[in-house]
Amino acid sequence: MEGLVSDGVASGLFDGAFAGRRVFVTGHTGFKGSWLTRWLLDLGADVTGYSLEPPTEPSLFDELRMAGDIAHVIADVRDLDHLRAEMNAARPEFVFHLAAQPLVRLSYDQPVKTYATNVMGTVNLLEAVRSIPSVGVVVNVTSDKCYENREMGQAYVEGDAMGGFDPYSSSKGCSELVTGAYRRSFFGEGSAVAVASARAGNVIGGGDWAADRIVPDCVRALVAGEPIVVRNPDAVRPWQHVLEPLSGYLWLAARLRTGAHALDGPWNFGPRPGDDWPVRSVVDALIDAWGDGSWTTPPSGGPQPHEAKLLNLDISKAGRELGWRPAYDVGHAIRATARWYGARHEDASSVPARTASDIAEYAATARDAGAPWA
Repeated sequence: MEGLVSDGVASGLFDGAFAGRRVFVTGHTGFKGSWLTRWLLDLGADVTGYSLEPPTEPSLFDELRMAGDIAHVIADVRDLDHLRAEMNAARPEFVFHLAAQPLVRLSYDQPVKTYATNVMGTVNLLEAVRSIPSVGVVVNVTSDKCYENREMGQAYVEGDAMGGFDPYSSSKGCSELVTGAYRRSFFGEGSAVAVASARAGNVIGGGDWAADRIVPDCVRALVAGEPIVVRNPDAVRPWQHVLEPLSGYLWLAARLRTGAHALDGPWNFGPRPGDDWPVRSVVDALIDAWGDGSWTTPPSGGPQPHEAKLLNLDISKAGRELGWRPAYDVGHAIRATARWYGARHEDASSVPARTASDIAEYAATARDAGAPWA
């Protein structure tokens, strides 16, 4: 696929930090990892991806046809020796760690795998980095669910306590604690490696096919002409288009490269204040953007795994210290998401072009809004 870098514009984004640079992405075959890998290629980066096989069928990674454009490694972050060997071969300058077991409900069924992947995978990643002299920047992508969520209505700031009710959320809190401990123990002042972690909200966008996520569940029902089954219509989440946090991760990494250790540590990349919508409003907006459809709640079937009813993020640190702000409101994010899935429904071969167009349109919107990275 012809990348956006061909027009000479994309490679200049993020102060040109990734053009011609070696970048190592774990979890590159997942939803967010695929979007990040596509954008890095458009930015002119030399990408090595390290991940398990794509986790869903269909798969955004496969439909973007990127395997031939990167060093594509299928392997497990729980395998330290393999991870270290591949990172040593790649000699990356930037490392983005996205490999994870990413689903709350699945973590109840597979707690051991969830902790092994999300906690020890982070340990392995940081341990490998210790022996790779080329690395200058590490960004560990965790989750807004890493916080000890008391559901009291406050927006969580980076210094709030880590926690988590369920294995997934707890594992992401643990991943943050591991990152902080490694940063202070091995990557502090005097180290050539800057280490940060990034916490995003509920990310939506084209190409997510995971089970038990609201947008993929909606799309499957809409395509089948069936009512959407909504488990928790009143749950409130910080919704954002996938390109929003990715722009934050990339800008953070670009700034870390030039800012020594001043920007080390945790960062929230969430939506605008007021874009914390209940699930029912997101579903209604998605149906409206799709053009038809309906939704219902499941029949009472006994106790269900706990899922938080209220969660939101304070993003003032990213605005104050990085100049980063969301470019889309939640309505725009939902419309862009529906457009992507609608285009794929009409013609699956349109996925590469639609995805490239979405990246270009997002960057243009951010530039018009005065985003420093754009």
